Amino acid sequence: MIPAEGRPADAILADIEAARDRDLALHGGGTWAYIYDSGLASLEDVAREAYARMLFVNGLDPTAFPSTVWLENEVVRAAGALLGAGPQAAGTFTSGGTESIMLAVKAARDAHPQISRPRLVKPTTGHPAFHKAAHYLGVEVVNVAVDPVSFRADAAAMAAAIDADTVLVVASAPSYPHGVIDPVAEIAGAAAQRGVLCHVDACVGGFLLPFQRRLGEDVAPFDLSVPGVTSISADLHKYGYAPKGASVVLFADAELRRHAYFAAAGWPGYTVINTAVQSSRTAGPVAAAWATLQHLGEAGYVELTRRSRAALVRLVDGVRAIAGLRVLGAPQATFAAIAGDGADVFVVADELRELGLFAQVQLSYGAAPANLHISTFGSSP
Repeated sequence: MIPAEGRPADAILADIEAARDRDLALHGGGTWAYIYDSGLASLEDVAREAYARMLFVNGLDPTAFPSTVWLENEVVRAAGALLGAGPQAAGTFTSGGTESIMLAVKAARDAHPQISRPRLVKPTTGHPAFHKAAHYLGVEVVNVAVDPVSFRADAAAMAAAIDADTVLVVASAPSYPHGVIDPVAEIAGAAAQRGVLCHVDACVGGFLLPFQRRLGEDVAPFDLSVPGVTSISADLHKYGYAPKGASVVLFADAELRRHAYFAAAGWPGYTVINTAVQSSRTAGPVAAAWATLQHLGEAGYVELTRRSRAALVRLVDGVRAIAGLRVLGAPQATFAAIAGDGADVFVVADELRELGLFAQVQLSYGAAPANLHISTFGSSP
């Protein structure tokens, strides 16, 4: 309730800290989902300050606050340089992967106004954000089973699922459940042959896989440089190490991005033109994302990627040496799915929690048994 009289700041902040007592730890490397901790205090400081300076700036109208346009263009340009964007590419800053994906689905739907019952083809490992976007936008989802051993999308099965009503085909780089990269080139090629758009969900990998390449790792092509890939999403608040509320969606050409926009002038107030789903929104996240990119630089990202990949390799090697557990598929990034091979993963999750470690439980689905999802990041021990 709103108090009758205003309260002092220290009492208010103390209540917030008390409410967080049961939250998972944000630092220390023991929370293996939801957060992506760089372990760098200086990075948190500059991101926090940048966020605070733009906290009350409204991103609704760039003519009133041109700083928001400058910041967004800077962040989108940086993402495009990493993700194979050509001279015709364009992008939008969003609040997260779900909003980025929603814009990609909207653009695909609205680019095909002649199709009355649009369909979206995705692997079963594709993020539920595609189902959410399809639900909101009136698009039917066609779920295609993945390979039961590698858990990668089956390119031939995906191609076979495309029909005259398909407006978008989806691939993941990597998929969240198992940390494997779908065969993007094959999927995008099949889509292009049928004149269908292809979106790559690189919300996890967009600010990770390019730096794995720079470490000498063999990462298959997955971005806008791949023929047939028409859009891609990448989260700065994952392996971009920015505070939450930061993602980008890039389109291979600006004309396709226009289909993601919303505009309305049919009322007596101001003309509404939205590049993203939200209208009024704080400019804090885009400022913090830009500050993060500037503070880390490419060398910083390479080092954080090296640490997170090394931690993942150590963890996977350790699990493979434990009787009763097994790793599903062959993780190619910084996620791993650990299943029981005699052991009960729910019990394992409880025991880890007693040790101050959090692994996310994933229920059985298709060929995948119940398992524990674990992600590593810059501060992972």
